[in-house]
Amino acid sequence: MREMKGEIFLNISAEKAWEMYRDNDKISRINPQMLAKAEYIKGKGEPGSLRCFQLGPALSKYVKQSIEKIEKVEEGGSVTYQVTDGELRKMYNPYRVTFSFIYVSNEQCVVEWKAEYEPITPTIPTPEKARDAALSFLKLFEKIDNHAM
Repeated sequence: MREMKGEIFLNISAEKAWEMYRDNDKISRINPQMLAKAEYIKGKGEPGSLRCFQLGPALSKYVKQSIEKIEKVEEGGSVTYQVTDGELRKMYNPYRVTFSFIYVSNEQCVVEWKAEYEPITPTIPTPEKARDAALSFLKLFEKIDNHAM
């Protein structure tokens, strides 16, 4: 299986970033051009839950929708999911992502993104677009005034 990693430094606490990532209402309002809507279609975020991401116009030429089955949750720290439906699933099987929210200080954290994947055909490129989109979206977390959410 292949692997790709990326990380981003945020000027918000790991706790706040984790809360924003796990809350469908908050994450759906960060940048509707990138992420139009997030919702749990089964469960509430625990292992076995299914979460659907509807991507916005800025990303929909690449991926319109992604349905993810949550495999593992370390509360306040990381979540691992496998994409079960959507465009990414048509390119890679499996496609598993782990987001880890790492404490740096009370007002800073590092978010790691790690994908384990296998292209369905040899001509499928590495998922750099998915990594870059995820990290760009996460960077917006620090620009959001949590009081406004």
